[in-house]
Amino acid sequence: MRKSALILAIAPLILAMTACNGDSGQVATTGSNSGVQATRDRWDAIKNRGQLICGVSGEIPGFSFVGTDGNYSGIDVDICRAIAAALFDNPDAVEFRNLNTKERFTALQTGEIDVLSRNTSWILSRDTSVGLEFAPVVFYDGQALMVRKNSGINSLADLKDKAICVQTGTTTEQNLADQMRKRGITYRPVVFEDVNVTFATYAEGRCDGITADRSALVSRRITLPNPEDNTILNEVISSEPLAPAVAKGNPTLASAVKWVVYSLIKAEELGINSQNLAQFATSNDPEIKRFLGTEGNLGEGLGLTNDFTTRIIKHVGNYGEIYDRNLGPNTKLNLARGQNQLWTQGGLLYSPPFR
Repeated sequence: MRKSALILAIAPLILAMTACNGDSGQVATTGSNSGVQATRDRWDAIKNRGQLICGVSGEIPGFSFVGTDGNYSGIDVDICRAIAAALFDNPDAVEFRNLNTKERFTALQTGEIDVLSRNTSWILSRDTSVGLEFAPVVFYDGQALMVRKNSGINSLADLKDKAICVQTGTTTEQNLADQMRKRGITYRPVVFEDVNVTFATYAEGRCDGITADRSALVSRRITLPNPEDNTILNEVISSEPLAPAVAKGNPTLASAVKWVVYSLIKAEELGINSQNLAQFATSNDPEIKRFLGTEGNLGEGLGLTNDFTTRIIKHVGNYGEIYDRNLGPNTKLNLARGQNQLWTQGGLLYSPPFR
């Protein structure tokens, strides 16, 4: 009898402790050494708000850029719109917040934004001590250097004792230091926090070269006074997998963002795009029926409607459409897809099965 009484007495305590670890919007904390603030699962808050708050750069053409008309464009922007389409059937249900490299992680940790979609490299320390939960990679990149064509600089070795502009607070600064140290090349780093100041200093001729992700160099080169006078060296000195992220402790949101990204990749693999979506809607192929939500209940398992992929493709398109729209041959950037091709085309993009 005493054992029974004891079990009855502690049962409510066990239930209460278990509930705090569930996916019900309760506070979830990270380890004491992580330095990350406690965060709430934001799922219900986002749905009740009726709008996603997405952190972007706003200053990188092709990735996230604010035009003179005030409209946002770019791959990072379209990822945010795809999430909003899945949630609200409305790609415009997004509030964009421009963040610099110093602000971006704090904004996510403190709850200022729901999702960070800002050409951010997925590295181990950000997955642990910074407390980020990364979604799948949306752009495989690598760090490179840009110099003036008439400089006589053709390789990293030619930058010995030269001034190199680099932005601090990013993986870029450490990558450059590591590579130069490994190769025994001395150089003079000219470091700035603001990306605009970094590139402006290079444009003024105060640096012999500038380093950033290759995609950022391609993007920023078109904004320089004389783009054709600058060249990007062939050497790639790091691997930079760029991916959106949410704060740890938000499992429902993290799962949704993950499968929104996968749906963009899978749609291209299946040959489904915004133009032929209606034709696939009547398909008898069981894989396509599950993917588009005309059969099964895969969406419900994510807290979304079963046709969430249909919503995404209708409003935003598949990954290939997003890439072509922002970086493809008909844009000023004209950036070859390279390793950002589907796995079936020799690239790195791959989605787990939708079943």
